[in-house]
Amino acid sequence: MKTTMLKPPTIDVLLPAFNAESTLRESLQSLLDQTFEDFRILVIDDGSTDGTAALVSTMAAADARIILFSKPNSGIVDTLNMGLEKATAEFIARLDADDISFPERFEAQLAYLRGHPNCVAVSSNAYHIDSVGQRTGTSTTFGVPTGNPTWAPSREPYLMHPFLMARRAALVTVGGYRHVNHAEDVDLYWRLRKLGELHNLPDIHGEYRVHPGSISSKSIVNGRVLALSGQLAALSERRRREGRSDLPFERNQLDAFHAAGSLQGMIYVAASMLSDEEQNYLEIATAAKLLETSVYRPFEPTVEDCAFIAKAIRNHAGGLCDENRKELIFMQARTSRRLLASGYIREAMALTPVHLYPKVAAYHIRLKTGRAWGNVN
Repeated sequence: MKTTMLKPPTIDVLLPAFNAESTLRESLQSLLDQTFEDFRILVIDDGSTDGTAALVSTMAAADARIILFSKPNSGIVDTLNMGLEKATAEFIARLDADDISFPERFEAQLAYLRGHPNCVAVSSNAYHIDSVGQRTGTSTTFGVPTGNPTWAPSREPYLMHPFLMARRAALVTVGGYRHVNHAEDVDLYWRLRKLGELHNLPDIHGEYRVHPGSISSKSIVNGRVLALSGQLAALSERRRREGRSDLPFERNQLDAFHAAGSLQGMIYVAASMLSDEEQNYLEIATAAKLLETSVYRPFEPTVEDCAFIAKAIRNHAGGLCDENRKELIFMQARTSRRLLASGYIREAMALTPVHLYPKVAAYHIRLKTGRAWGNVN
């Protein structure tokens, strides 16, 4: 058994857990196996009703670097902020309760941050695994997190959140996490960019579990909230750049989004705090984001979603730059083709304007003949 540390560790790991008994042991062990050993693991149990707390307590008895905190269930934002309040280390690392860190992850990320004092946060790429831990054959390919809050959808300065390592001082300075539902990580990154650089290491330093039970993959409702919240985070960044008051993100906003039901209803909920120009951007950027996320999430847009997306593109695409407009039309046609091929006829018809029929047919032929998607003019 490792002894209790007498001084603050170099790294505090924030590991939120909710009913994670089936995967948590493997995730914790992957941290204990790190080649860099000066860290603590702060497990914040968000009101689990399974054996999560007991499992953590058992492992903590064998390794004092594991520390358990328990709280009533209130969601990921409150859970992470509680962990941040408990942390004392110079660097904060993240891991989710169903993901795996490779042994050299901390060593590599810490070396980068120490060698690049202008960088405030770093992450890595990961292999995708399924619900039982088998690799799916794909991996993330995140590159330089530049960020453009005016594109539709916003080009987010993205770092893979479960593999994040950041300077604690920077996280505290920006106020930690906010209630930007299902996009709290993106909102954090926009704010961190003001303090310094963000960087994605090209190396693969872990395994990321992709399965229908994850928050953003559970349903099309969560997909809508994810798409909408990410674009609200971009609007918030635009306001800060322009020296205007930031958008408020209230704790009960998620309940209001769920009660609204439809994507249009969610837009109406958010519109009360937006100008007309901001609402127009939110409509087309959210439509574009839902098209984008449906490619790799286990859900498809409904007929109502497709009609909203088609209307948003029809009403607002003219205000985008030529490159952005072409990219969005390509996404629309690609999704139409996928919906048709999967038997979602009503959805495809709601999404596809008549002038796109030839493009959809061309994409269909390309795919059937094994050719790359590409742009079809």
